[in-house]
Amino acid sequence: MRLTSLIAAALLIAAPAFAQTAPAHQGVHIENPYARTSGGIGGTGGIFLEIANHASTDDRLIGVASDIAERVEMHTSTASAGGVMSMSAVPEGFPIPALQSHALKRGGDHIMLMGLRQKLENGDVIHLTLTFEKAGVVTLDVPVDNARKPGAVADPMADMPGMDHGTMEAPAN
Repeated sequence: MRLTSLIAAALLIAAPAFAQTAPAHQGVHIENPYARTSGGIGGTGGIFLEIANHASTDDRLIGVASDIAERVEMHTSTASAGGVMSMSAVPEGFPIPALQSHALKRGGDHIMLMGLRQKLENGDVIHLTLTFEKAGVVTLDVPVDNARKPGAVADPMADMPGMDHGTMEAPAN
């Protein structure tokens, strides 16, 4: 009985040391990715997802790439006081604060595909590479879901009025 008590006491004393050396759930994690496209060759599309930063330091999404389009850029959408929507590139990327999330959503920050190299339909997959300042490179497969409705369980972000990725044209090179 005394040996059992000594072993139990040793385990209780050692347990905090083991817990401190166990790796924490850190880094960036991508949740709920999906794309909407105009479908045709030369068309446009948007990729939407949520980036969760589980690290204790801020990070920044600084690059996006895919071989599916001639150009892949980070964009943001804004509404003027009169309600007119405009979209602009964000070459400096998107900050991802420590222990927080940043949503790339319809009508807000998002990834823009311009000059699609192939026709994309529901269920097709886009291979996407995200580059973070600190977390490095993250690759993922993004399903095309043109039927996704705002407010759906997998897309909790609502559309902003007046924004339709299916009708935008890629700028001339």
